[in-house]
Amino acid sequence: MSTILICDDEPDIVNALKIYLESAGYETVSAGNGKEALRILHEKEIHLVLLDVMMPVMDGIETLSKLRETSNVPVILLTAKSEDTDKIMGLSSGADDYITKPFNPMELLARVKSSLRRYLLLGGSATAAASDQETMPEDGKLRIGGIELSDREKSVSLDGDPVSLTPTEYDILKLLMENPGKVFSPDEIYRELHHEQGYGAEGSVAVHIRHLREKLEYDPAEPRFLKAVWGRGYFISAEKNPG
Repeated sequence: MSTILICDDEPDIVNALKIYLESAGYETVSAGNGKEALRILHEKEIHLVLLDVMMPVMDGIETLSKLRETSNVPVILLTAKSEDTDKIMGLSSGADDYITKPFNPMELLARVKSSLRRYLLLGGSATAAASDQETMPEDGKLRIGGIELSDREKSVSLDGDPVSLTPTEYDILKLLMENPGKVFSPDEIYRELHHEQGYGAEGSVAVHIRHLREKLEYDPAEPRFLKAVWGRGYFISAEKNPG
């Protein structure tokens, strides 16, 4: 059973989330601020965090930044509709997704299920989907230039050195490496990851691509591998060793 940490300072929201999640078969724990959430993460195995942005003592953005120093656990931000800046800041700090308040329970559960699935696959505790096997080489490794993705180990390396990615970053990289040279729009990337329409996907995907460039490109401003086509989307260079 997956355990979800709910971090929000509004008791009514926490109680509602507990009802939705526990009725879907998840175990929940809760925290009223970021410091308490970090303590729980240190003491207990958590598989996903629902994190409010605006909280006393330690807000969601600071909490997320500290969490990402030691953990790649998926984080879904809880934001108000008007908090566009907070959404971008959260994604830049390592959030996997966000959902706006007031939220639809079915949408929330779908986002949770999608993020948990990717996290468990990345952790190697679930079996890869059959569709993955169709595009994956027999050794379970994808290679482009110095980038190597091992789907069996759920790991990524650059010129032999390990690279730590969040579940969302890993899935985006895998999608692009399975389809070298193919351009994916932000909405297509979002749908591939979440299996739903990507409202606001452009900004979210752009932030994840930027993180991937920072981790995998020697000059993120002049990427050799992870490229953009203005107005269309992103692709990874099909050339194995770009000059």
